[in-house]
Amino acid sequence: MSETLFTTPGAPSGGGGGGGVKTAILFGAILALVGATGYQYYQLNGLRSELEDMRDQIASQISTIHETSTVSTQTNKRSVDALKTQVDEARRQASLLAGEAKVAADKHADDLAAKLEREQADQAQRVTAVATEVSGVKTEAEATKSRVGEVSGEVTTVKGDLATTKAEQEKLVADMKSARGDMGIQSGLIATNSKELGALRALGERNYVEFKLAKEKTPRKVGDIQLRLKAADPKRNRYTIEVVADDKLVEKKDKTINEPVQFMLSRATLPYEIVVNDVKKDFIAGYVASPKVQQTRTP
Repeated sequence: MSETLFTTPGAPSGGGGGGGVKTAILFGAILALVGATGYQYYQLNGLRSELEDMRDQIASQISTIHETSTVSTQTNKRSVDALKTQVDEARRQASLLAGEAKVAADKHADDLAAKLEREQADQAQRVTAVATEVSGVKTEAEATKSRVGEVSGEVTTVKGDLATTKAEQEKLVADMKSARGDMGIQSGLIATNSKELGALRALGERNYVEFKLAKEKTPRKVGDIQLRLKAADPKRNRYTIEVVADDKLVEKKDKTINEPVQFMLSRATLPYEIVVNDVKKDFIAGYVASPKVQQTRTP
């Protein structure tokens, strides 16, 4: 079954020259094995060197990673500590703010309460004042009502007085007389005293201006004319005056008491009249009657 490959040197083999070939093949195989073994050893040494380099690199990387991790951990710890400090500060400030807000809210509530009390006090005062005013108005209303009654009585009395006065005036007017003036124009009613002059004013037919005139060197304005007394004779109730009107001077000489002294003005269609009711030494008193309507006369 098996064949012996190794034989004793020098011993003859059954194959003659075939033993040398086998020996050569065996020797070549041994050399090949030794070469392969050497090559594998060489490769093993190279692999061992590479493994050592890789181990050193890995160790260096691990060291770097460790250092980086340590720094990062420290940085993270500082960040966490800073955040914790900020959180604590924020909580403290929030607590303070909450306290301040409560104080402010309490103060605002106190202010509102004080304002409400003031408003209520002011309102009470206003109500009291209004009540007092209402009471005063009621009192005044009662007084006014009473006064209205009195005034009504006074009005009735005044109406009676007016009726009486009107009757007296009508009687005075009825008793008055008209006269022809010194210009030959029929005069209206002539007043001889202040009562009769008041009755003429009440009629409203002419304008009346009273005057008191002393003897002077210059004319005195009476209404819209000027008069100057030149002479007065109380014994004969006569007088002489100068009339200045329309830039003209006219002398009215030796006129008698209650006589209508007439003169015309350019702006009137009816004559002006001077009536003297009282003549004394160097003094006269009376009135000037002028037309109500003033207009330019046609030449």
